[in-house]
Amino acid sequence: MRMVKNLVTSIILSSAVIAVPAIATSADGAYKVSEKPLKLDIHFHTKKFVYDNNWLVEKEAARLTNVQLNNVASMTTTKSEEAFNLLIAGGDLPDIVGGDFIRDNVNRYGPEGAFVPMNDLIDKYAPNIKAFFDKNPDIRSSILASDGNIYYIPYLPDGKYGKGYFIRTDWLKKLNLKSPENVDELYKVLTAFRDNDPNGNGKKDEVPVFMRNWEELIRMVTLWDGRTSGSDVFHDFHVVEGELRHGYVGEGYRTGIRNLAKWYKEGLIDAEVFTRGSRSREFLLSNDLGGMTHDWFASTTGYNDSLKDKVEGFEFKALAPPASISGVRVEEHRRAKVKNQGWAISYTNENQIETMKYFDFFFTEEGRRLANFGIEGKQYDMIDGKPIFKKEILENSAPVVAQLWEVGAQVQRGFYQDYSYELQWSNKYALEAIALYDQGDYLLKPFLGVALNEKEKAVFDKRWITIRDYMLEMQQAWVLGSRDIDEDWDTYIAQIDRMGYDSVVKVMQSAYDRAYKK
Repeated sequence: MRMVKNLVTSIILSSAVIAVPAIATSADGAYKVSEKPLKLDIHFHTKKFVYDNNWLVEKEAARLTNVQLNNVASMTTTKSEEAFNLLIAGGDLPDIVGGDFIRDNVNRYGPEGAFVPMNDLIDKYAPNIKAFFDKNPDIRSSILASDGNIYYIPYLPDGKYGKGYFIRTDWLKKLNLKSPENVDELYKVLTAFRDNDPNGNGKKDEVPVFMRNWEELIRMVTLWDGRTSGSDVFHDFHVVEGELRHGYVGEGYRTGIRNLAKWYKEGLIDAEVFTRGSRSREFLLSNDLGGMTHDWFASTTGYNDSLKDKVEGFEFKALAPPASISGVRVEEHRRAKVKNQGWAISYTNENQIETMKYFDFFFTEEGRRLANFGIEGKQYDMIDGKPIFKKEILENSAPVVAQLWEVGAQVQRGFYQDYSYELQWSNKYALEAIALYDQGDYLLKPFLGVALNEKEKAVFDKRWITIRDYMLEMQQAWVLGSRDIDEDWDTYIAQIDRMGYDSVVKVMQSAYDRAYKK
């Protein structure tokens, strides 16, 4: 437990803050970017909410900067893409546009003149944003449009670990089994879960492997040195020594699918893995049926608290990634370093310098704290120089993040998240899981995405979705056993070649080289 406490302390103390010279006051206008009060219209739309003029965070930011944002977005649609399309079609853009899917949208319309390129504005008027990009050049490269310009300030998640393997350690104890260290030992453990009645009900009803998202089952091809994604998005490309690749054409993937099909046939994998859906974790764990999964740390470890009185002896703890057939331990999922969310300056904005300075405020120490934790004295107190949530926030029945959204904190504006906010409401099992994963070098280099130019996008849009759908169709057929991957493999590769796979990789590589290999 000391290791867990030390990890939490270390993360909180070392959480990166891009600071400005200390300002001793938080009085009105402490970070003033305009001599006179300035009001800017903002269209900020997410699937959960739009920007709210009454957020406490908005009001505090206005008090400190002398800039007030006025919402013009509507929740008549919950689809942010649709809301943006309606906005752009109207042509009369507000000063600031933000929310979901911003990167793709502004990188498309920015080069056409709809949004302001920020490169020079950042260099001249946003020292804190510039310092962040100087420290994180890969993130800067990832947000560039095809013309080399920055058109939005992104929402930047913090932290490394998102998902991991979890196993019923109480079942291991009942069956006198040790925690599996590699894929062969894992196979033996799962077989014992299937055959030896660890839930003690006299029935052979255990489900050794289950997944809420069937894509997490496919991710297990990493146990045979395969790949499925290079980002926090399923079925994405990944990078190997500067080359764009896709996992679903690799030999490790082929071997992995062959073995997953074998495990499925043998009853080691949930028979309903492709159809049971998001409730599978709740149902199988609550009924003492599920043995192992790959899922989010915070929500999965929560079952140790919620089921402790319902399932006798229940214990569902993190398992370090079992070593693959080549002896490599890999955790393919990691928290994204940059998201397709944030905010941009439209061409109609007559106060571009002031807006850039306002954006920069959220990268100062006080602005970042405001965006992460809310209002001092209301949501948190400063203790030993660190923001610590109040007891009534942590013990409220509503999720902490939902309480923060209500006041405008943790909203996906352009800001750098502070992972210590989440550590404060993670239970001991989640902290132990993070500590376990922090011991090993399991995470892979992330693919942060690319911006395709018009010609590249035309190729990608024409070819990729059809190719990907074919890949997934075959993938499911192989796992379920209706087809055989070894019998199909040569035909499969030939088919995706005919569908234009090489041309898709070529345009992706071109965009990648343009952004990252300068």
